[in-house]
Amino acid sequence: MENSKFLDKFTMFAAKLGSQIHLRSLRDAFAILMPMFILAGIAVLINNVVLPWFWEGDALWSAQYWGRMITNGTLNITSLLVAPMIAYFLAKNKQFKNPIAAAAVGICVLVVLMPFYSTVTPVGGTADEAIRAMGLMTFPNLGTHGMFAGIIVGLIATELFMKVSSIKQLEINLGDDIPPAVGQSFGVLLPVMIVMSLFALVSMLLHTIFDTNILTLITNWIQEPLRGINTSIWGAALIYTIGNFIFTIGIHQTIINGVLLMPVALINMNENMLAFDAGYAPSEVPYIITNVFIPTFGMIGGTGSTIALIIATLLFGKLKSAKSVAKLGTAPGIFNINEPIIFGYPIVFNLPMMIPFVLLPTLGLIFAYFVTAAGWMNRTVALIPWTTPPFLSGFLATGGDWRAVVVQAIIIIGGVFLYLPFMRISEKTALKVMEMEKAATE
Repeated sequence: MENSKFLDKFTMFAAKLGSQIHLRSLRDAFAILMPMFILAGIAVLINNVVLPWFWEGDALWSAQYWGRMITNGTLNITSLLVAPMIAYFLAKNKQFKNPIAAAAVGICVLVVLMPFYSTVTPVGGTADEAIRAMGLMTFPNLGTHGMFAGIIVGLIATELFMKVSSIKQLEINLGDDIPPAVGQSFGVLLPVMIVMSLFALVSMLLHTIFDTNILTLITNWIQEPLRGINTSIWGAALIYTIGNFIFTIGIHQTIINGVLLMPVALINMNENMLAFDAGYAPSEVPYIITNVFIPTFGMIGGTGSTIALIIATLLFGKLKSAKSVAKLGTAPGIFNINEPIIFGYPIVFNLPMMIPFVLLPTLGLIFAYFVTAAGWMNRTVALIPWTTPPFLSGFLATGGDWRAVVVQAIIIIGGVFLYLPFMRISEKTALKVMEMEKAATE
């Protein structure tokens, strides 16, 4: 009875967390931007894995121009992409009448809070020759370095903008005889001016009194500490384990993983891609835990690494219905889509199957992490679609390292033996239930 109450309370908490409007807006924004980041990953992969096979020197530099421009239009302006998208979806999810104005305010406020002075290095120069330039927006500030600033500005600026816009006395109404777009823009004219002026005042005070800026404060006080905790192996494993557990009670794992882990893991991935694009070897890029590392080694065949369960069922299963579900789930499972297995096998509320479903991904992540940390496998350097099949995903994500394929194979084989005893228990339980139901009808 106590366990049932705890499960009900936990389910309610997870459901409320998943529907929380700021977190939902965050997920919506990143979902829109993901194609840009995947394109950046493809460009980095082509530039640094494919093109060096054919060119070198100046010819290689020229051939890589296309990929560099893709990187500039995606990774290097991450904060400029994130701030307006979050502002737009937060305003839309809160039923604000002019969400596109909120997006414009979000990007304007972010620029208002940018540092006025930047340190730049002349072309061909060294770090010692760096100079302090005025009035420049540099890629380091616009890119992943300012990504968390973009998130926070998008949320706070939008909330303030909507609050000020709700004051009727500040709304300018030009009547019904003008085009709707003109009427909407004048309706938020004063709120836009007030919000931007307030943030500009904050920027001025930080600059003149403390010689700093919002980007630096957010990066040093929020982004880096949070990233250090959540993307450590134990932090990531804990968050991912909780996310997988709530999936076993019917709540999608993205409400935990997508909020607490993936945004900071995406920053790590973007930093790795930029380092790889700058000429660092895949073993020399800064981070192991990224938003590609996690699914590549912890979601093989989908959440729960259920490709191992499919193999175990097809090879050793005795229950006809389970084999039928496994056959049905094989094709989508190859592309990491496993809802047929999760709800058809089922995994949800099936206590024996819940244990390996939660345990295997965590073990896979820990194993792959220490293999990588030992230098036996490259770090992830390319953002690939989550539907990339196993083995190909490991090879591409690590910049063409065949050892990643071996690591994935070991995780799958180990997963088959981990799922096997629990699959046996699940089969016996299902047979017992069928016998009891049959006896009850006789």
